[in-house]
Amino acid sequence: MATNDNPHLRTIGPRMAQLLNALHDRSQTTFTLLDVKGITGLEPALGSSLLNKAIRRGLVSRLKGGVYMVIPAELGSTVDYGGNPYLIARSLAGNAACYLSYATAMEIHRMVTQPQFVIFVATTKRLRNRIVKGTEFRFISIKSEHFFGTTRHWVTKQEPVEISDLERTVIDGLHHPEYCGGVTDVAKGLWMRHQDMNVAKLVEYALRLKVGAVTRRLGFLLELYHIGSEQDLKPLQKALTATYVRLDPILPKEGRHSARWRLQLNISPDELEAVRAA
Repeated sequence: MATNDNPHLRTIGPRMAQLLNALHDRSQTTFTLLDVKGITGLEPALGSSLLNKAIRRGLVSRLKGGVYMVIPAELGSTVDYGGNPYLIARSLAGNAACYLSYATAMEIHRMVTQPQFVIFVATTKRLRNRIVKGTEFRFISIKSEHFFGTTRHWVTKQEPVEISDLERTVIDGLHHPEYCGGVTDVAKGLWMRHQDMNVAKLVEYALRLKVGAVTRRLGFLLELYHIGSEQDLKPLQKALTATYVRLDPILPKEGRHSARWRLQLNISPDELEAVRAA
């Protein structure tokens, strides 16, 4: 890499060349000061000094304190490179258990028709939301016992990230519709991929989460869209309490009540039925 024809790489010095070559061999686009020490042997203070020079030359970009990203050589000395937002999200989370979810997972699972401009990450640790190179990263704190239903999504041939699986994406959306555009958008995503949904897994996840609003919303939508059987709905019905909740918590308290699912239908069934024709 030190002999690259790109002029800004010719004089980077042996330590930086060593670092970039090693990261390239690992197919690793994001890295930390610990990686720098492991590759070059430099202590954090010297490693940080090395990287500050590399940042000024446009070789790397700082994501947050101690976390960096390699700027591809073909981009020249740009300092505005944003990198892959999914890999950046993983790096920003550090050592916290996390997965991409909500509207971000819906986009990955082809459950939306519009591009998403915020990256949502569920994590067992409270993390500060960030804006990196113009992209907003929002970290949603969850209980450790709620960390289930995930799968790997390969961003590149070598670098995967953890995301909610298809069914967990629906459940998370029904738990926090505000991170997905509302219940109507979650319902649309459910219908778009309904033929690929494992209904038993949807029910299992809803009951495992132990959130009554999710149980109610899931049962109502499955019944409305004729997804699954009456037998599938029985465990959800059995878990209901007498309390009523809004179908969509981000909309006003209005509309008739469904005694069967203990829901206030502040979205009309007709509007939700129209999703199937869209």
